[in-house]
Amino acid sequence: MKAAIIGGTGYGAIELIRLLHQHPNIEIGCVISNSQAGANLSDSYPHLTGIIEKPMSEFSPEEIAEEHQVVFLATPSGVSSKLVPQLMDAGIRCIDLSGDFRLRSQQDYETWYRHQAPSQDYLNQAIYGLSEIYPEQLKTASLIANPGCYPTATLLGLHPILKTNIADESSIIIDAKSGVSGAGRGLSLTAHYAEINENLKAYKLGAHQHIPEIEQVLEDTTGNSITITFTTHLVPMTRGIMCTMYLNLNKNIPTAEVVNIYEEFYQQKSFVRVRPAGTIPATKEVLGSNYCDIGLHVDSRTNRLTIISVIDNLVKGAAGQAIQNMNIMFGWEEQTGLTQLPMYP
Repeated sequence: MKAAIIGGTGYGAIELIRLLHQHPNIEIGCVISNSQAGANLSDSYPHLTGIIEKPMSEFSPEEIAEEHQVVFLATPSGVSSKLVPQLMDAGIRCIDLSGDFRLRSQQDYETWYRHQAPSQDYLNQAIYGLSEIYPEQLKTASLIANPGCYPTATLLGLHPILKTNIADESSIIIDAKSGVSGAGRGLSLTAHYAEINENLKAYKLGAHQHIPEIEQVLEDTTGNSITITFTTHLVPMTRGIMCTMYLNLNKNIPTAEVVNIYEEFYQQKSFVRVRPAGTIPATKEVLGSNYCDIGLHVDSRTNRLTIISVIDNLVKGAAGQAIQNMNIMFGWEEQTGLTQLPMYP
């Protein structure tokens, strides 16, 4: 089967290429970049020299439909909403790594993303691609909205405890930190070496576009309206996300019992690893892999649960999860092409 990649010069796209290159059921077809059309992929990414020598092309839904069965869109927000309808009308299944189809409400999208919303018809068709939470819906999807990197780490960390009756849903605080690759490859002052090196800074307080995405899924989880406190930080490393989450518990319960809740929930989920009580994960322990590692601690003095969730933002937070979703969509083993060990150190 052939897969096309749109947005070929970004970090998400190049991570898709790295992972799909090892996928036994997929051949990488066209790589589309309107800004770099005609240039060889290895011109932008010299590490591919002699491995993948492929000229990038301009977007043409008719040409894509001739040979490709699935398209990954690794484009900036506001772009895929214009391309997906053309691709779906041509009968191609789409997996969108941008935020264009994650929110079900047009009004919410325009409020948080400040772009014109996609058609409500396509928002209704989109399945939110959090693989561990919505696997049955993904099996029949034609359009998958791949989750954001912060929401992936956050939701996998919160979902099991919020499925019980022991968590105070009104007390959720999320402290999230990301490496600089989460800002993309484009030039910006935010990612300037002199600005980020030996520095730690919070950004988009109360205004991050991932807030409504997280709240939307948590409302699915609980059946109740959820409002979170969510603060993001940029840290001077290339890859990795750590989300530290706090919520109050409605009854006294030891850490070991909370660990049991998580282990039972994720026992059939290959890419979520729940750490034993007293063990806390670090970002380097999932580097380059599709794993999400979760550590848990109940403070007996405050009866507050702390959840530590770590992922590689470019793999489980983007390209790896997109491929995991593709595997589910086409009925393949969920781990296909994603069994790489984390890189360490």
